[in-house]
Amino acid sequence: MERVEAVRPADTVRPGDTRPPVLVAEDLTMSYRGWTALHGLSFALRPGHVMGFLGPNGAGKTTSIRILTTILRPTSGRYFVDGISSDRPAQIRPRIGVLPETLGLPNQITGIEYITYFARLYGRRGDDARSHGLAMLEMVGLRERGRSLIRAYSHGMRQRLGIARALVNDPVVLFLDEPTLGLDPRGQQELLALLRDIAHQRSTGIILCSHALSEVEGVCDDVVILSSGHVVATGSVAEVLTKARREGPRRTALRLHVPAATVGKATRLLEALPGVAAVSRGSNDRQLEVELAAGPDEPGADDHRSTNWVLDALVDADIQVLSFEVEGSRLQDAFMELTEGARS
Repeated sequence: MERVEAVRPADTVRPGDTRPPVLVAEDLTMSYRGWTALHGLSFALRPGHVMGFLGPNGAGKTTSIRILTTILRPTSGRYFVDGISSDRPAQIRPRIGVLPETLGLPNQITGIEYITYFARLYGRRGDDARSHGLAMLEMVGLRERGRSLIRAYSHGMRQRLGIARALVNDPVVLFLDEPTLGLDPRGQQELLALLRDIAHQRSTGIILCSHALSEVEGVCDDVVILSSGHVVATGSVAEVLTKARREGPRRTALRLHVPAATVGKATRLLEALPGVAAVSRGSNDRQLEVELAAGPDEPGADDHRSTNWVLDALVDADIQVLSFEVEGSRLQDAFMELTEGARS
């Protein structure tokens, strides 16, 4: 089997991480009858890292995943999985696992029968296939329900079973499309914790497609944000936030929560402060949104200085600040800024 040395794009190399990437995309482009759905996608994924794939509907996420899972051949560019070039898709497929958004599961067999079947497809035989299936069910927390018919599984259990199936061949890269869709908050958190454990304990690289940006921010090491087929940001969550703040409008905005009884007093105080451009009510009766003017000699010119300046003014006026947040400090803010104007 011929292996090709994959070179990680220089602008994404991380100091201190010397392990070779398990997935590298180099200038991937996809065109359909003169229309380009994907323009020059490049990134690298390290083993044990979780990468979030983000973008509005029609941004190119599905096209990207279909290329990287060997379903589509790119118009130009190439990628490597575990050092194997994309011109050898048959050798790549045994090294990847996929959990699609729509997971069709047979209802009339048990969980262990289902996983054992896939273990046999990947070359295991007899008792070894069943033992491996039990180990997969144990890993995703389903061993005790392995003998139950799949029709009796909850939605969360079905998602876990799908992850077990995607891992049955011990892939180096795992692709997950909206894995927490339809789960309650507890189920979402449990599934995300499972993904982190899989990445760390098995050194599996994970590509996670999700519209739930708070989930991505909590679980992902890196993100790729697509808009209209173009990569508008790639890197760690912190790097993407920095990019959005640098390229966005020069202003500072704060979200403040104060006791409901002091909202009026706080609003009047803030509106009277020099450098405050606007004060408005937020999503509830205790939230205020404060926009500060930006300029070289005004408090809004520096995020930290202006934030402290506003908070000090409220504290000096005996107004309790229950919580505060700087706009642009969340991945959702960066997403909205970087994909502004894209059709959803």
